[in-house]
Amino acid sequence: MATVNAVVYDQFKREDGTFHVQIKVFHKDVRRFIETNHYVTARQLDGNLKIKDKHILKSLDETLTDYRKTIGDLAPKLDFFTCDDLKAYLINKDKEVDFIAFCAQHIASLRKAKRDGTADNHRAVRNSLIDYFKKQSVSISEINSGMLFSYEKWLQTDRTMVRVNQLGKEVTTTEKGMQTGGIYSHMRDLRTLFNEARKIYNNEDIGVIKIKHYPFKVYKIGAPPKTKKRNISAEQVNKLKKCAVNPDSRAELARDLFMLSFYMCGMNAVDFYNLSSYEPESTRLEYNRSKTSGLRDDDAFISIKIVPEARPLLEKYIGKLQNRYSTYNGLDTALSKGMQQLRTTTGVPDITFYWARHTFATIARNKCHMDKDSIAEALNHVDGDHKITDIYIEKDWSIVDKVQAAVMRFFRGLNKPKPAKPQTSTINELNDPIEHRKTMRLVSA
Repeated sequence: MATVNAVVYDQFKREDGTFHVQIKVFHKDVRRFIETNHYVTARQLDGNLKIKDKHILKSLDETLTDYRKTIGDLAPKLDFFTCDDLKAYLINKDKEVDFIAFCAQHIASLRKAKRDGTADNHRAVRNSLIDYFKKQSVSISEINSGMLFSYEKWLQTDRTMVRVNQLGKEVTTTEKGMQTGGIYSHMRDLRTLFNEARKIYNNEDIGVIKIKHYPFKVYKIGAPPKTKKRNISAEQVNKLKKCAVNPDSRAELARDLFMLSFYMCGMNAVDFYNLSSYEPESTRLEYNRSKTSGLRDDDAFISIKIVPEARPLLEKYIGKLQNRYSTYNGLDTALSKGMQQLRTTTGVPDITFYWARHTFATIARNKCHMDKDSIAEALNHVDGDHKITDIYIEKDWSIVDKVQAAVMRFFRGLNKPKPAKPQTSTINELNDPIEHRKTMRLVSA
């Protein structure tokens, strides 16, 4: 049976001569200590370092009684607890979960796993919650179904936000209300964060339920809205490739990386940024897709053939983007601004960098008639229906090569001069008996 006692040891003595009182938790022949708010002097202790101050003992008895009752309630489940588990449970059992603080910790873990895109989305949710509640600390109990309905309406309105920029200065901006697609994505990310908190604070196997409510049973996010077309025609890609831009501008960066993504099977910008070097003699580009590398057994590895059109762009940017932008977020912002300029220059509305990936896939399917499974391979997607089968099948990068080659062949064909139409006789000539006889003689000869 686990035990708890208030103790003072020599190791807890401070430089000023006082002792920090600790609660000793003893379980499975292991001891751990929980700090208290009490400090005692040598005069408040006997020769065996036992506390003799009645006021401190009374205060400690209240804490110990509470801990002992908790241990008694856990009795059937204590075998599943390590001493560290029990210590954490005693400390946190009455402590409210600060959802904002949890979000910050979870975002930090995502960044550590190099899942920056997801981290950015979750940071937007965290910042939005701070704006909505107008405070930096929010109990998870405040994230309830009523709040979610109210929060959704608030997201749909224009909002004034104050953020700290990279120079540490506060910047006030006005954000337009979210549309249906934005609401869906935002609330989905909030649900993901809430579920992650439940994973951390709840342990249903041993009956420890810190977060007892689940507001998403009442507030339903629903099915994702149908997304509008995110691809452009091959002719528009060609127009983008040939558009004139200022050297070293954001527009040039956006144009070049858009085309590089298109050439390299819809490669993401973050993966260009994460590549530290490029060898000119390389025939293939191999990397782990950042978006899903931590979620797949194969670390989302892919090998793509380097086509001639991609070589000068790889040499121009790979291994150099980090010098130009200290973080991927900086590159992402520059691409966004550059694509904005390209929309004006080319007259192609709404286009974003990610459209290169959608366009590659659409041309592969609709113009080159490649099968969807092969296109999924080229895009480095995982097939949820064939996960077990995939364990037995060795990767064949020639499938990716065939998809890429088909798209490039089709794209290159746009710039080939069309053959001249063959000369044909006019109807009048064919009706003329003399001309007709000439034709016949030529044929018979």
